[in-house]
Amino acid sequence: MHSYLFYLATGACAGLASGLFGIGGGLILVPALLFVFTAHDIPESIAMHLAVGSSLASIVATSASSVSAHAFFGSVLWRVFKPIAIGLLIGALLGAQIAGLLSGLILKRIFAVFMLITAAQMAFARQPLASSRRLPGKYGLVGAGLIIGSVSSLVGIGGGSLMVPYLSWCGTQMRQAVGTSAAAGFPIAIAGTTGFILAGWSEPILPSATTGFVYWPAVGGIVVASILVAPIGARLAHLLPAKVLKRIFAVFLLVVSAQFFMETGY
Repeated sequence: MHSYLFYLATGACAGLASGLFGIGGGLILVPALLFVFTAHDIPESIAMHLAVGSSLASIVATSASSVSAHAFFGSVLWRVFKPIAIGLLIGALLGAQIAGLLSGLILKRIFAVFMLITAAQMAFARQPLASSRRLPGKYGLVGAGLIIGSVSSLVGIGGGSLMVPYLSWCGTQMRQAVGTSAAAGFPIAIAGTTGFILAGWSEPILPSATTGFVYWPAVGGIVVASILVAPIGARLAHLLPAKVLKRIFAVFLLVVSAQFFMETGY
């Protein structure tokens, strides 16, 4: 019972962060799930893989909800989404397969580095200036999706922290960059989840109620809570000072990444 309450609380925190900071919940979900899986004596060799796979599975539902909202307001650039989604699907499957070949220790180090980079981005990034660059052609977008999808799947996130800066750098208006990024989270989550299921399919030491590297009780609790709480976070984002909030969250990411580094012997 305590675990289910923890999954609900984790989903609520992830949903709140998603609404407040405009990022996917993976940066909260992965370390939180790793904590509870380790506390329940799941072997270290698979705990990180299970945390990343379960995070991606929960993002499937939350990203679908987000996509519909952004599409309703016309902020998704479908002409950009269609080619980039091809790269995202291939990249996310590839990233999951790479993760399956890595040890839990290496995967944890990769996640810690990603958290550190994201913390620096949130703490020091300034309002993006208008860019004279333009989006690449169809094949360029497929290539960008391949890279973003691979990295996102490897660390269990929806890709917003990579997609939004990329689209902004290519001259896309911020509203459309955020909306298109939200849509991009769906193929990443679908392909990444599929990849982690396949990567863990023959793993002999998985706990019950799993399919590959996805633990369904955790996914269910997270999805229910995050969908309910995300709109609250979005409302708070309009009431509270965004710059201060982002820097507080950056400190949180820095502390957690430092803990990961210490645990892995860095």
